Amino acid sequence: MKLHQLRYIREVARQGLNVSVAAEALHTSQPGVSKQIQLLEEELGLQVFHRSGKRLTSVTEPGQAILQMAERVLSEMENIKRVGEDFTQESEGCLTIATTHTQARYRLPPAVKAFVERYPAVRLNIHQGSPTQVAELVANGEADIGIATESIAEQESLAALPCYTWNRCVVAPHGHPLLDQLPLTLEKIVQFPIVTYDLGFTGSTSVKRVFEAQGFTPNIVITAIDSDVIKTYVELGLGVGLLAKMAYNPERDLNLAMLDASHLFPDSTTYLGVRRDAYLRGYIYEFIHLIAPHLDRQAVTAAL
Repeated sequence: MKLHQLRYIREVARQGLNVSVAAEALHTSQPGVSKQIQLLEEELGLQVFHRSGKRLTSVTEPGQAILQMAERVLSEMENIKRVGEDFTQESEGCLTIATTHTQARYRLPPAVKAFVERYPAVRLNIHQGSPTQVAELVANGEADIGIATESIAEQESLAALPCYTWNRCVVAPHGHPLLDQLPLTLEKIVQFPIVTYDLGFTGSTSVKRVFEAQGFTPNIVITAIDSDVIKTYVELGLGVGLLAKMAYNPERDLNLAMLDASHLFPDSTTYLGVRRDAYLRGYIYEFIHLIAPHLDRQAVTAAL
């Protein structure tokens, strides 16, 4: 049994049993991946994958157990490598962050700037996706840190650390009739078409529940995953925007006016997620502290 065989079966499972895509991700050939899987199965005396002809169709029952163990073995191998790097290349390496557009665009920049200035030899990668995708990237070991609302706290393999709370606002073009209807209420908002986040993003589920609890059915005409896209369609007059308050910048959003809506909706919490079994290099603790000053190394270690 060889480590690269474990990497192959893990990647094939991650790629939905598509061997060609897995081989591409592993920078090797499709026949080579198939051959190594076959050799591993022959050594174990069982099948990791069910087949229909040459096509893999599902993971066998023993294969599921083997994949779980392989994930642990490969994770610990990566941790051993990180320990060595932490002591021999303290200020060099790579940090991969998975987050949503709103966090990446409006909350992370000051921390990223400070981190890059402090660790110029650390390569920083930022991947954007939905909260569910963010949690999966960290759980799969493809990202060191995940920053998002909601889904991270639901992933059992991750330690979810509360970073900060935030709430919402309503934006509309200057002169829009809603701007004169103060105080702002849900009843007044639902009188107009609404442009807001896709249901899987940024606390949208709790927003939907608030409207429903008051007996309102909002006329949501456009949904998007990007705060800037929401503001663009609001500027075009297609509706009022309901978005994270952090995403409104009066100096940049000159064509829009903002009404605070935090009295209408419960606060949402942005979580920072890391794998419970991961070894965190020193500069990762430093980045976490830059994002959330209350999360020092001791607090993170206690959560893990």
